[in-house]
Amino acid sequence: MEHGTPPINELVSGKLAQDMGLLKTILDRSSDIVFREFQLGDAQTAVIIFLDGMVNTIIVDSDIMQPLLKYGETMLQKSRLSLTGLETLLQNQVITAAQVNSGERIQEVVDHVLCGDTVLLIDGVNKALFISAKGWGKRAVEEPATEAVIRGPREGFTENLLTNISLIRRRLRTPQLKIEGLQLGQLSKTDVAIAYLEGIADDAIIAEVRERVGRIDIDAILESGYVEELIEDNSYSIFPQVNYTERPDKIVANLLEGKVGILIDNTPFALIVPVTFFEMMQASEDYYQRYVISTLIRLLRYLFLIIALLLPSLYIALLTFHQEMLPTSLLLSAAASREAVPFPAIVEALLMEISFEALREAGVRLPRPVGQSVSIVGALVIGEASVSAGIVSAPMVIIVSITGIASFIIPSYSQAITIRLLRFPMMILAGTLGLYGVLLGVLFILIHMARLRSFGVPYLSPLAPMHASDLKDALVRVPWWGMVRRSTETSKNNPRRMKGSLRPRPPKRGG
Repeated sequence: MEHGTPPINELVSGKLAQDMGLLKTILDRSSDIVFREFQLGDAQTAVIIFLDGMVNTIIVDSDIMQPLLKYGETMLQKSRLSLTGLETLLQNQVITAAQVNSGERIQEVVDHVLCGDTVLLIDGVNKALFISAKGWGKRAVEEPATEAVIRGPREGFTENLLTNISLIRRRLRTPQLKIEGLQLGQLSKTDVAIAYLEGIADDAIIAEVRERVGRIDIDAILESGYVEELIEDNSYSIFPQVNYTERPDKIVANLLEGKVGILIDNTPFALIVPVTFFEMMQASEDYYQRYVISTLIRLLRYLFLIIALLLPSLYIALLTFHQEMLPTSLLLSAAASREAVPFPAIVEALLMEISFEALREAGVRLPRPVGQSVSIVGALVIGEASVSAGIVSAPMVIIVSITGIASFIIPSYSQAITIRLLRFPMMILAGTLGLYGVLLGVLFILIHMARLRSFGVPYLSPLAPMHASDLKDALVRVPWWGMVRRSTETSKNNPRRMKGSLRPRPPKRGG
């Protein structure tokens, strides 16, 4: 070990003084580590080791200490009990905690203590008992702050992995739901769970997720973003290839489509793989509203997606290179508003867009009550002052405002950021090449997206490659009775969602 730390791969010797000395050396300068020594009968010495603040002291007192002391008084003070099988006897008949395991290495003792378990060492016994008594402060289940809905469940994930798994189990009460656990991070030892539905999810995708997550070798995992960057297909692409959510109902819906969920301890955001472009434009509420409303809202999102990406670029290209394409009255109005502006349209647009993005970022970083006021007041004041000073034109303020509103309509925050960033190169292309530059930029984006994969699934599926049966839940949403089959790319094992036809039939009129 580095920095003079003693080796911790040794076996538990059974000599309590020696083992405690080694553990105290390893866990030196850790004031929250508690060593509680006590007598187990007449002459038997024992110690429990736990991390203060990470255990439930009520469980330690009632399920560990009291049974051990009571057992020692009744059995060991009469005659010294044989040490053979003592740890098995205590594990199976004395300690009343729900989970008790044993181990033989000092490394295991240290790991369990730091994970919040209580460790029991007994003099003369060369095994340690690991007793689950975890109990630290945690946030209650609340409504997700980033994915609010008008109609739908109000529960959101928390930073506790077991709580998050229970929220999924409540919605999928089937043995087909598999939760595979592992630890990532040499120092953080963060618990990670891979969730999928056996018999629905594609075995190849499950194996690929296992392989990519399992090969992560890093010092610490502090948030799901670490894992996201380490498992995505194309790390140089600006488009997100892993979806994330705070909503248990959303991850359950994706598991039912044959996808795989990755849950990480200490973060309320769960990852979903694979993902497509069209899924990033869908919201949980789309499936709780009636299909007509959901379809219209989806079409509105795609319209404003185009506006968020192309509106400033089209304005720049038309005013700079293609004035003949504008109606005369509109051209004269735009020319009059720009008469006092000293900058070309491209510089004017970049100034306003950068200022708007800075205000939006400032609003996010400031405390919530202050941030919203700063964003709104700042945009109004700066926009009005800029027009009055003749730095920018009034139409440009309108264009930037509409573009900003359009980017907020995109449900996925990571997808919205991607569109916001792509807007700047599109404006530069429009300012240098006009509409030809805009067309080249759109073609480049489409070609890149067509080549992109998320765990082997084409990013533009079901449009490219074409899966006609999956188009029922892409640009539009058909009624639930019409979505008989799951996604073609991710649920090849069990493609049918429902048996027979559930289409409502009107009652027959009596004569």
